[in-house]
Amino acid sequence: MILACARWILPLSVVLLTFLGEPVKCQTIVERKGFAVRGGLSGGFDVGAGVGGNTVNPNLTYYELKSLTRSNTVLVGWTARLSAFYGQNLSYYTAPARLTHVDAIDTVSFSRLAQTSLNLGVRAEWNLGRLQLGASVDLLGFTFLGRSRIGQVSSSTGLFIQTDSLGQSQQSPFQGPAIFQQASPTRLNVKLWGDHERGMLTTEVYARIYLGSTVALKLGYQWLSTEMTLKNRDLVADNARFRNRVSLPYLALTFPITPW
Repeated sequence: MILACARWILPLSVVLLTFLGEPVKCQTIVERKGFAVRGGLSGGFDVGAGVGGNTVNPNLTYYELKSLTRSNTVLVGWTARLSAFYGQNLSYYTAPARLTHVDAIDTVSFSRLAQTSLNLGVRAEWNLGRLQLGASVDLLGFTFLGRSRIGQVSSSTGLFIQTDSLGQSQQSPFQGPAIFQQASPTRLNVKLWGDHERGMLTTEVYARIYLGSTVALKLGYQWLSTEMTLKNRDLVADNARFRNRVSLPYLALTFPITPW
């Protein structure tokens, strides 16, 4: 997975360095507090990945920030994040908030998964010159790539509608061969409070240090949620959504540009 991730990141980095090489030269260091900030604005691309255990999350993020202070110390703005997720041997748990605090939590296990999302979010940053500290969170988007997978359902009470060879429908438990069910990525991504959120969303904190006026190294930590939706809804719980959450160390390169 790490080698595959490297093959994804390195070509993008080369393209961005080539394409953005001329514009970023105009972003000279005016003062310590104004590193990579011009006219109270800061922007750029982050190219990196979160890696941990059996999951990889490569992503490309565009951001624009505006200073709230004359010293360019505090900046806030927005992000657009294109993010992919690859995982193996993962368990997904009952997602809706109304069901996450009951005694019997259902699970769906997958041998491997892949999905890709595009999300808009917000970011805040504390600019200390060559060093910047910040945080960002995805708010709204959609998952537009991701194949259906067969998952193994574990449910002690669940029932679903099954149609036999004669075309007759009946309620059946998730038992025997019926534990293997088809599921697809949840398409709509919405950040809400706690377990009310939906879809594939990332929250991160980071530290960025500039290696020069054209490139910076970004180190961070990500909290990533992904969701799968069963084709056959559980009639007892009235639920088809299942969630997995992972925490990942994150490494990226930042290529600053002047925002449009």
